[in-house]
Amino acid sequence: MGKRLGGALLVICALLAGCSAPKAATTAAAGTTGGDEGGEPAPSAAAPSATGLSAAQLARIPHFAPAPAPQPVTVPAGPSAGWYSAIPTNQPVAFITIDDGWTKVPEALPLLRAAHVPVTLFLEINAIKADPGYFSQLEQTGAVIEAHTISHPELKGKSYDVQKHEICGSADELAKLYGRRPVLFRPPFGDKDATTLKVVHDCGMKAAFFWKETTDKGIVRYQAGSAVKAGDILLMHFRPAFVEDFLAVLDAIAKAGLTPALLEDYIA
Repeated sequence: MGKRLGGALLVICALLAGCSAPKAATTAAAGTTGGDEGGEPAPSAAAPSATGLSAAQLARIPHFAPAPAPQPVTVPAGPSAGWYSAIPTNQPVAFITIDDGWTKVPEALPLLRAAHVPVTLFLEINAIKADPGYFSQLEQTGAVIEAHTISHPELKGKSYDVQKHEICGSADELAKLYGRRPVLFRPPFGDKDATTLKVVHDCGMKAAFFWKETTDKGIVRYQAGSAVKAGDILLMHFRPAFVEDFLAVLDAIAKAGLTPALLEDYIA
């Protein structure tokens, strides 16, 4: 009788279109952790893991060959810092740089940990001062912090003293916050003049940087051609689309047959 009653209940449930028979079929298609009816559904590829990243996002992280031993370039001697939008090298490397610091998405930390690639963070003081500890955590993944002014002004055409306040002041503050004084600088908007490079040098930094590729909303845009080239410097920002931007940058580097390397290792 128990079997008859159970069968009747299954028929009723099927008719009501809301019970276990259809769900069991869906679960089986998705996969389970066990082979019996007590098995738990496998996590969806779109569902976030404990890291806050979905399995699908983690699966998009490329596997890179180890970076070669760096062959640094020597910044020309003189009263001005060097200026680079790419590092002149034949080594199969590219450089990831991330600017500002306004949007602090929690997924950045596990993403950098999972990717195992070096990055350089050009941080603006006003953007990070509310939560400097966020970037200390990123440092623990191997990220290196460099200078990007106090308030992100247009520097080109400004006086020596104005530029010195922004450039030296940001380096000094970052040294207090993170225990290391920056040796590299990126001007806001990538704009500079001769005074900028002199101030960067006088503030104790070696070089300033532009870029070859930019990334926003998961799209990489190229200044020339349609692929990352050896020595290219890629730019992205701390924005809401950080995860998609970072994955897009990794994908572009991988498709070019290159490996991310640390920018600081290539400036002597």
